[in-house]
Amino acid sequence: MAATTTPQSTPTWTWAWPVAAFLVLAGTVIAGGGNIVSAIAGIVLFGTVFAAVYHAEVVAHRVGEPFGTLVLALAVTVIEATLIVSVMIAAPAEKAGLARDTVFAAIMIVCNGIVGACLLMGGARHHEQGFRLQGASAALAVLVALSGLTLILPNYASRELEALYSQPQLIFAGIVSLILYCSFVFIQTVRHRDYFLPLEGGDDDTHAPPPSPRVTMVSAGLLVVSLVAIVSLAKVLTPAVEIGIANLGVPKAVVGIVIAALVLLPEGLAALNAARKNRLQTSLNLALGSVLATIGLTIPAVAAVSIFLQQPLELGLGAKDQVLLVLTLTLGIITLGTGRTTMLQGIVHLVIFAAFLFFAVVP
Repeated sequence: MAATTTPQSTPTWTWAWPVAAFLVLAGTVIAGGGNIVSAIAGIVLFGTVFAAVYHAEVVAHRVGEPFGTLVLALAVTVIEATLIVSVMIAAPAEKAGLARDTVFAAIMIVCNGIVGACLLMGGARHHEQGFRLQGASAALAVLVALSGLTLILPNYASRELEALYSQPQLIFAGIVSLILYCSFVFIQTVRHRDYFLPLEGGDDDTHAPPPSPRVTMVSAGLLVVSLVAIVSLAKVLTPAVEIGIANLGVPKAVVGIVIAALVLLPEGLAALNAARKNRLQTSLNLALGSVLATIGLTIPAVAAVSIFLQQPLELGLGAKDQVLLVLTLTLGIITLGTGRTTMLQGIVHLVIFAAFLFFAVVP
């Protein structure tokens, strides 16, 4: 993903937020939790997330497309997977469905919320936008397979276990998910890299010279530091989020939506910024690459944790969510099946996203 400017030095705020995050963590260990500490931790967490995305973009600009969007997608997925695993380890019996809820929420947020907003904003500004059909088709094919195998098939694989895979089935699902994602990355970065390169056009920032090796190395190091700080802060904030959701009287599945929205917010803003600058291919690389990484890497990780802890892992979606998932995948195939998009497709995706949020809060 191309950064909009060519940094010759590292801005102060991009390392100040991670430092502040570790100071808050130290204060939490010393003084304990509380409403004020949670509020401060939440603010610092958001700042650190944006710092992480900035550093990911610097590294991405250096390595170029499509490796750039892959860097950001993997960074976001590492955050999300680590959050889920940390919560599962802390309360394995109570969080059997957290991975499913978070992965499903990520699919709906990305495929309807982020993609819909990008198509709407790009269509409103540029009337019609184009992208490479081969890349989108490849991503959607893998997404349909991953979603079906991990979120729908568990409901029908074993009547006795209902929404759960047996241990051999879970191992198979984890291995297949990893194989599918790695195959997609190979196609994206090696065999058919041209399918994912931006079309001619866009703004002049796309062609800005890359950052220096020194700046890139500093950003790579700070990216790792930021990710560690984010995971630690989110783990501290998770109990407060759960208490707040319980007080509001909404379903526990909303916790998964909050986690997914938290880690996808900066990437969503990056995708919107690319669509606004008439770089829809970059937006789709970010969005679809992120959701594929979420399923392809998170499912194997949580499957391994589930097997190691000998705790159940619920993956199968309920009937309502299965309908929303099938509707989303079908709509994505239709929307991205021509290589050209307008505002209308964006509005339709956002309506489905609104339906997902509504039925999540009011089941």
